[in-house]
Amino acid sequence: MNNRKVTRARYRFVALDVSKYRLLFIALLVGLGTGLLSSLFRLILARLATFRTTFQIGEIDRGWQDWLWPMLFTFFGIWFSIFLVKKYAPETAGSGIQEIEGALDGLRPIRWRKVLPVKFIASLFSLSSGLLLGREGPTVQIGANLGKMADDIFKQPLEEDNPLISAGAASGLASAFNAPFAGIIFVIEEMNGHFKFNFYSVAALMIGAGSADMVVRLLVGSGPILKTTIFTFEELSGIWLFVLLGLVLSVVGIMFNKLLIKALDLFKNWKVSYVTIAFCMALIVTAVGMYSEDMIGAGYTTITHVYNNSFTLKFLVGLFLVRFILSILSYGSGVPGGIFTPLITLGIILGMLFGGIAQYFFPDLVPDPAIFGVAGMAGIFASTIRAPLTGLALSVEMTANYELILPLIFTAVTASVCTTMLGNAPIYATLLKRTLDNEKK
Repeated sequence: MNNRKVTRARYRFVALDVSKYRLLFIALLVGLGTGLLSSLFRLILARLATFRTTFQIGEIDRGWQDWLWPMLFTFFGIWFSIFLVKKYAPETAGSGIQEIEGALDGLRPIRWRKVLPVKFIASLFSLSSGLLLGREGPTVQIGANLGKMADDIFKQPLEEDNPLISAGAASGLASAFNAPFAGIIFVIEEMNGHFKFNFYSVAALMIGAGSADMVVRLLVGSGPILKTTIFTFEELSGIWLFVLLGLVLSVVGIMFNKLLIKALDLFKNWKVSYVTIAFCMALIVTAVGMYSEDMIGAGYTTITHVYNNSFTLKFLVGLFLVRFILSILSYGSGVPGGIFTPLITLGIILGMLFGGIAQYFFPDLVPDPAIFGVAGMAGIFASTIRAPLTGLALSVEMTANYELILPLIFTAVTASVCTTMLGNAPIYATLLKRTLDNEKK
């Protein structure tokens, strides 16, 4: 008799909660939809990038008439992007991630009927113009808005807004970089305090990110986004160099965040039309692009050239400084676009600079400076976004350098802790606070 009681207790079944499984099915639809839209977004961007290269930017010795066409192309892209944002959906400016965090807290509305078309179209124009912006901000906001759209269509209970919006955000990041694990970690880490954590909400994140990545791999291509050497790390005596790199990146992170807010305030208080802003930015981007195309754009081509040791250390210094300033101005101008890719590019450039110097002084400890390029990705993400786990996951998934996890941990945690001690707040928390403060004025 006692044995029967023990057996029944051991194999007790839990009542089936149909609503939770319905949530997971809807999360699957959100992931598939986000993957489909992100794939279309990436394919159109690739075609526009090919079209832009027909202007042969990079030849500085041509006549003034040959500057006109790239200038007009860039000007129209920036102008039309700002026009759409200001007229129809101001919340689509920038990456939009801060808007998602505000929506999860009930502080910001999600107007998916306006945001989805405006973010998609305006981002195509802004990202193809040559501005230093990434595709991940648009895809994250698009995914989150798809989550809200699905919530409204299927009339989910109010408490299920959060997991569907979060699943859409994770799907957006996963589909931008072919990095589903980073998408999941990003929502849990960066949106900590906004994301409602339970078994089903995490399962929704995993389903959304996984299905979105699957669609992108089928339609766009699989494999790591950045084609780099696959490194091993066995020389533990050089681990202190990664700590030192983290210290350098912590200072860069606090400078970037503070200057980014100043740039946003500058453009906001600049009493000129967005036609003037578009013209000034187009003039700067075209002039810089004529000198070196590696100094403009999101940075994927630049990263390849940096990893291939195509530049001298002197040029890398100039490349870092120019891209640092232009990244801040590009985001501050008010067009839609993310900061992940420009930041990752800056981290790789600075990491390669650091690695080149370290190799000169400690050749036995640095077999290849490119190892520090991968570490720079994780470190600069940790110091600006203040999300070291996401930076670590992104760096590993985007380069397939899984054996570098140990040095990446040292770089990311050093950058994150030190920048926090210097008083650097997470950039998206700062952006959300700024948005809410501007609304009160």
